[in-house]
Amino acid sequence: MNLNLSRRLYLYSALLLLLAFTGGCTILNTETAQGQQQQDHLANLEKDTAPEYTISWTMHQNIPVPEDAEMIAYIEDRFDVDLEVWNLENKRYEELLDLELAQGKIPDLFRIRQPHDLLKYQMQGVLAEISPEALEQYAPNIVQRIRDYDSRYLEYGKINGSIYGIPVINQTNIYRTPVVYREDWLKKLGLDVPQTLDEFETVMYAFAKDDPDGNGKQDTYGLSREGLNVVFGAFGQSVFTEQLYFNEKKNQLVIGALEPEMKQALEYMQKWYRDGIIDPEFITGENKGGYKHLSHTFINGKIGMTSMGNYYHWNQAGDYSVLNENGEEIPVEPSFNVSELLQKNAAAKIVFGSPVKGPDGHSGSKGNNLLMNFIAIGAEAANEPGKLEKILEILDYVSANPDPVEQIKMEYGLPGKHWDWSAADSKSFHLLRPYNRMENYTNMIGSSIGMMVPGAASDKRELWAASAGLTKNGIYNRLEAATPALIQYSSELIRMRDRAYISIITGDQPVGYFDTFVEEFKDAGGQQVLLEANHWYKARKETSRTQ
Repeated sequence: MNLNLSRRLYLYSALLLLLAFTGGCTILNTETAQGQQQQDHLANLEKDTAPEYTISWTMHQNIPVPEDAEMIAYIEDRFDVDLEVWNLENKRYEELLDLELAQGKIPDLFRIRQPHDLLKYQMQGVLAEISPEALEQYAPNIVQRIRDYDSRYLEYGKINGSIYGIPVINQTNIYRTPVVYREDWLKKLGLDVPQTLDEFETVMYAFAKDDPDGNGKQDTYGLSREGLNVVFGAFGQSVFTEQLYFNEKKNQLVIGALEPEMKQALEYMQKWYRDGIIDPEFITGENKGGYKHLSHTFINGKIGMTSMGNYYHWNQAGDYSVLNENGEEIPVEPSFNVSELLQKNAAAKIVFGSPVKGPDGHSGSKGNNLLMNFIAIGAEAANEPGKLEKILEILDYVSANPDPVEQIKMEYGLPGKHWDWSAADSKSFHLLRPYNRMENYTNMIGSSIGMMVPGAASDKRELWAASAGLTKNGIYNRLEAATPALIQYSSELIRMRDRAYISIITGDQPVGYFDTFVEEFKDAGGQQVLLEANHWYKARKETSRTQ
């Protein structure tokens, strides 16, 4: 039974007993000693049974968490709190969170999805400072896991020497985005997986011009928006990204989209667009709604190459083994994009390729940074004595529990109901029916409300990703912090970048317009962003040398 409902029923029962005891006399009559005693008794009763704190909580969600979710109730009972989960859709997280903040509502457990937003929210005064002593005392397991992985990350949550964010590290982000081709199209056209940019161009033209799907129509294209990043990667950069991507060059940071070699990449793209090789709808992207890592353009057979999503969105049947509901090893089923593709075309096949090499030997596909986001404490939580410490204590328990059974419970639910141990391997567990076949069931039951921490052992999925070469040739954003100028100017600078690149690719502007764009970009705040980014970069290098 839900803890809060139990409390209400208990209070109601106590009230009925008191009414019976007084023989119908009202307890609201404060002029009598008996009425006052009854009121005092009820007040003390409620004080004894009410939760110690009410804590509002934000987390990663694909679907809403129900109010009566059983694992939320489990945590409420254990810590004597009332948890209020804010149901903020992940795809619109910042938009929905900012609406709440505009109304004066600040979550107590404050998830900051984009790392560069830590400084923005601190400047808005909505984050509480976390003392190092409190963090060490009440979240010791989280701190130790981060410290064991790389202690420098603990510095990333500091602003002016004070801690405002706990870094969330995704160690699986060492695997870059895959480069995916329609293998059945390649075989039909007698082509191999391309290794160089020239070979890539040959394949893209064949995908667009030589009827790879065999329907007698010229209705296919080589690539769309996400595939273009592999072309930029052949010149050492990544451009179409949610953030401005910085790279290291001659011992300083540069913004990849401003580098002169991008003109050469744009020459290829403008020609390809004019020749009908690039999907004309690349401007709006490959995802058409729903789960954000699905490439509907690829799934629907419109393009033959993409680099969208993470490695675990592209495994095929049998790439590695998993445990079924009986704890038996079975071949993994196709996931996400592959599953959707096969539902459209059961004969379709995919194959991974390496990022293609450009004229100067560069190659790469987009990588997501190990510093994935931050967890912070809302400013108002610090005004209630002991509340900040209680939040840290709960966060530590649900995120980095040293008891393996309890940690699995915090992530996947109750043993014997949601999961069970494997008979063959005492360290392995498997999900039970129907949960092993339910997407987002952890949101349904209110588990996995903590933060990701490093230190988990690689499972077969990660070993498969490593064997596919996805630890090599990733292009990562080398600026892993925010600066005041980045907060002030980045949104408009990203819009400028996308407008300029799209206008050149589509031929609305000549390739020579790139030089004009670079100057306008710098004048619009880009130069200040670069100055502050390099100040951070030099300070970080100094810190690394002294450690």
